[in-house]
Amino acid sequence: MGFLSPVCILFFFFGAQVYCQYETYQWDEDYGQESNEDYDPEFQFHQNAEYGIPFYQNTLGCASECFCPTNFPSSMYCDNRKLKTIPNIPMHVQQLYLQFNEIDSVTANSFINATHLKEINLSHNKIKSQKIDYGVFAKFSNLLQLHLEHNDLEEFPFPLPNSLERLLLGYNKISTLQTHAMDGLVHLTMLDLCHNHLHDSVFKEKNLAKMEKLMQLNLCHNRLESMPAGLPSSLMYLSLENNSISSIPDNYFDKLPKLHALRISHNKLQDISYDIFNLSSLIELNVGHNKLKKAFYVPRNLEHLYLENNEIENINVTMMCPSIDPLHHRHLTYLRVDQNKLKEPISSYIWFCFPHIHSIYYGEQRSTNGQIIQLKTQVFRRFQDDDDDDNGDDHDNDDNTPEGQEQEGTEQHLDPHYYEIQEWQDTR
Repeated sequence: MGFLSPVCILFFFFGAQVYCQYETYQWDEDYGQESNEDYDPEFQFHQNAEYGIPFYQNTLGCASECFCPTNFPSSMYCDNRKLKTIPNIPMHVQQLYLQFNEIDSVTANSFINATHLKEINLSHNKIKSQKIDYGVFAKFSNLLQLHLEHNDLEEFPFPLPNSLERLLLGYNKISTLQTHAMDGLVHLTMLDLCHNHLHDSVFKEKNLAKMEKLMQLNLCHNRLESMPAGLPSSLMYLSLENNSISSIPDNYFDKLPKLHALRISHNKLQDISYDIFNLSSLIELNVGHNKLKKAFYVPRNLEHLYLENNEIENINVTMMCPSIDPLHHRHLTYLRVDQNKLKEPISSYIWFCFPHIHSIYYGEQRSTNGQIIQLKTQVFRRFQDDDDDDNGDDHDNDDNTPEGQEQEGTEQHLDPHYYEIQEWQDTR
């Protein structure tokens, strides 16, 4: 008993100390308070500070005539609103859309605050060259795309910023080009000048040669009588439809090794060199609606060839394909020859020379007396496996399909070794 008394006293003393420790810690001071609605977090967001997400819609505003979507705060839409003048452009705007209005002038006052523009669309308006303030576009050092198509421009706009990559000037009345108007456009990749009044003299000074990054050039529906001079070697797409070009100089394409597509239909081509289109990169060639009388060499990588509406009476496949290399097939897949003067279909040798061809469109042909005739063309049928031979109805349908009309479910690339000549059949 004498031993237990000191132990009990020590246990009681220790328990009192522990109790006093928790009693003196006031939990309600840190965790028991009512929520304070005026409490401010330690880090505060301010709309006038940059945190990666700008608050344009509240602070920078939008022109009252336009619409600025909150999802795209850097874009301002002022299109199709019957505007006659350009509203003041806020500083934050990068994409400006003013197409389909009645704007007839471009003044510097509207762009005093606009310093970050990357795209301007002023197409489908009434803008005249003399009503564009000098240098109004040149100050936009970030401008990448400028739309001025479908206006009343008579001159090439000058000066322009050297940052420009795409320039669309189609459907105007442009007939003159200043000597140094294109010198600074070193980053331009696409230039559209279709539907203007351009003559050969515009390109005599080789103004386009300095555009070392130009990939697409549209010159359709102008007044050219010869191939434009001084095209940059970077060009991949050239559109020259609806002009009055009558010839192509020999070796003209030697300086255009990257050309993928050439469209020169609706011109006056008559006599061209046999190998004028011998370009290793050419994939599409359209020389329809000219006055060609004979075929020419088809480059190995060409896939689509348009020869419709010419004066061709016979297509010599050997001229198109002088030799067959089993290891390097030619890639031609589509050939259009309607509205010529063919008297008979192309030799079946064409299927061996161009094993990937899947369609030849003959359409209607013109006879020497002006009458319209329809050729009887060969029909090819692929050999079926033994298991498929039981489906006789399907084979009958295949045999009645005219050449030049693709069937659903058929293969795109045909091998001549899998085909046999079935009969001569009218294509109607």
